[in-house]
Amino acid sequence: MNDQSKSEAYAAAGVDITAGYRSVELMKKHIRRTAVPGADTDVGGFGGLFEPDLTGMENPVLVSGTDGVGTKLKIAFLMDRHDTVGIDCVAMCVNDIICCGARPLFFLDYIACGRNVPERIEQIVKGVCEGCVQAGCALIGGETAEHPGLMPEDEYDLAGYATGIVDKKQIIDNRRMRPGDVILALPSSGVHSNGFSLIRKVLDVENADLHAPQPKLGGRSLGEELLTPTRIYVKPVLALLREVRVRGISHITGGGFYENIPRSIPDGLGAEIERKNVRVLPVFDLIAEKGGISERDLFNTFNMGVGMSLVVAEEDQSRALEILHAQGVDAYPLGRIVESAEKIRMI
Repeated sequence: MNDQSKSEAYAAAGVDITAGYRSVELMKKHIRRTAVPGADTDVGGFGGLFEPDLTGMENPVLVSGTDGVGTKLKIAFLMDRHDTVGIDCVAMCVNDIICCGARPLFFLDYIACGRNVPERIEQIVKGVCEGCVQAGCALIGGETAEHPGLMPEDEYDLAGYATGIVDKKQIIDNRRMRPGDVILALPSSGVHSNGFSLIRKVLDVENADLHAPQPKLGGRSLGEELLTPTRIYVKPVLALLREVRVRGISHITGGGFYENIPRSIPDGLGAEIERKNVRVLPVFDLIAEKGGISERDLFNTFNMGVGMSLVVAEEDQSRALEILHAQGVDAYPLGRIVESAEKIRMI
């Protein structure tokens, strides 16, 4: 910690430099957990360093993604719990780049806050580090910015950036996709990090008792259910890619089935989803009931219990399911690829 750097004038304007130093000291023990070969996780410099191991790669390609947590943060504020949203932040980035077949290498975070409370910043970064551990990547840098007058003192925003690597010949290529290919569902852990503006409205979360057990949620409280971190699919998918040629991957985020599944399907083909196969989680039934939301809108907003979908050849289905189950993912058949001008159809 730099004991010489302090500014009474800046502090009077609402920015506490020393709180920033304290935050960094508190988060260091969490950041060390994310160390992987090639990473320098000693924070405090002007740039994060990473030396990639390119052994065995003929044509390495870097893949990057960036995202935030969105208005799910409002639930964290109301619950005064800040150690899970960092997992969401990492998940939203690394789950995107794995859709290309890329292995995440490193992550950077950005926290903007109305007031720097070191203990709260530590909890946020603790979650980011847990997400990095789950994804097998290193947290090599970040930024905490204090914005007095721009943001309420007790609120913050959180965003992140991930970079991964893949050999060019291993990039997921949907040109291999054919009619008859099987679409597999990878279950979600809950709502994940999308649709919270609608959720907050229909469930009136600002006025609800977020701590009371909810029978429709299996006894979990509404706050606990909504704060459940986004599932990180990196390690199971990488295990699958080592043995099966996957023809398409979709991360089911904002826009639900109708927006995301078609993104991995080439022109001339479409997804035929068997509605009866979808294992809808209870939280989505609760949202539908409270909000009077049509099924079409539900599937066009939320993941509905499917956080990621994969397309494999029919002959690879059994092996793919075997690998995913061994990785702790209860994957199941969701539908098929068909010749169609319509990109997705529920049957």
